[in-house]
Amino acid sequence: MEIIYQPYFDPEFEYLIERIYPPWVCIDNDSYKDCTLVKVDSANKHGILLEMVQVLTDLDLLISKSYISSDGGWFMDVFHVTDQLGNKITDESLILYIQQALCARRGEISKQARVCLRREVTPELKDLAIEMTSKDRPGLMSEISAVLVELGCHITAAMAWTHSARAAVILYIEDGLKGGPITDPVRLAHVEEQLENVIEAHHEEGEKRSVRLTTPAGGHTHTERRLHQLMYADDDYESCRGCDGGGSSVHKRGCDRTHVNIESCKEKGYWVVNVRSRDRPKLLFDTVCALTDLQYAVFHAVVSSRGTMADQEYFVRHKDGYTLNTESERHKLTLCLIAAIERRISQGLRLDLCAKNRMGLLSDITRVLREYGLSISRISLGIHGEKAVGSIYVTDASGHDISQSTVEIVTKEIGESIIAVHKSQKWALQGSSSRTSQKAAERREEEEEEERPRFSLGSLVWSHLERLSSSFGPTRS
Repeated sequence: MEIIYQPYFDPEFEYLIERIYPPWVCIDNDSYKDCTLVKVDSANKHGILLEMVQVLTDLDLLISKSYISSDGGWFMDVFHVTDQLGNKITDESLILYIQQALCARRGEISKQARVCLRREVTPELKDLAIEMTSKDRPGLMSEISAVLVELGCHITAAMAWTHSARAAVILYIEDGLKGGPITDPVRLAHVEEQLENVIEAHHEEGEKRSVRLTTPAGGHTHTERRLHQLMYADDDYESCRGCDGGGSSVHKRGCDRTHVNIESCKEKGYWVVNVRSRDRPKLLFDTVCALTDLQYAVFHAVVSSRGTMADQEYFVRHKDGYTLNTESERHKLTLCLIAAIERRISQGLRLDLCAKNRMGLLSDITRVLREYGLSISRISLGIHGEKAVGSIYVTDASGHDISQSTVEIVTKEIGESIIAVHKSQKWALQGSSSRTSQKAAERREEEEEEERPRFSLGSLVWSHLERLSSSFGPTRS
């Protein structure tokens, strides 16, 4: 018998540079009166920017500005952050978690570090995951959750997005009768088959759809990032359209649609990606997520929000080193960035839920919504202790706001599970970094536009890069 020897690679080799040059994190509450600076200095690797942003957004922190430089083998970043109320980060347990999470290697954050402010920030999902993509239609979530109840499955967490008439759903389930994971392969195959029947029922021949059961494992993909990946694989970006025009129109005053402009920087071998859109929570995460999953490396970037608008500028190359060589590549990146920003825009009425965790809860709620002809545009539901907590965004069947009389009937029918009802604006301004009224913010934005030069990495970052590299001191706009 021929013996073939293969080279051995130590799995710890990937983290060798991190051990030699561990990340350095500083939480600075002295430089600015209205925000906390989170400064990170680390060895560079693909995806590190997304990891940093993910840590902060999972804590529901708002990032109003960010300065990024990762040219060469080193990564330096400064985040301007506040909590949801616009306050600086002063809680010692939260500061400790940020420092440990940004410095920790993947999967090595202790249980004690995960628990912050009496809640588990990044829960370890041990249940079976069901991933589905489908044509969006009224009653879809009701049918899916009803089938799972009939099959004896308890939904422990649910997230769903809709965009461009498509839907992506991720559900985590366990055995509804015995508790714990479902391990019987025959039963799992039957669950998958029944869900495929639900998805297939309203699809035309050749139309895209998917149902996939995945067993949880270490290093699983962040759920919201996975939703982005599912919708991208479903080609939801193909129907996106931003505002036309380049250069000056990217920053056209008074327009709140998403603008993406991509230009070549031949001297440095980069492509300069400019994005202007309404500001909202997790905007930076969604944009960086799209760039990372499309295999683009961010070498320099500036992100800033003023009033209700946000500007983002990235100097990028492909992970393999080449730039966007064709117009089709540039066009695709433009559409993908617009889609990534639009997916989280929550239209309709937001129903905040809090109820005793029980099997069939989601099925009962979505059944009432279906019976009154309402469509679900977004779901986020999870378990905290013995309670199921989350929110559901609903519209009428045409995607418009529902009447007040329907709201009253639905809330009465669902009962005490609904603890609050919020009218959602198109861009979900609640929780934005702006802490003034929209009109006041727009006036302030106009004044700043007149006083300041065009938002540009060349005029903003390069003037600070030498100081940032030498002392990592506070960066001011």
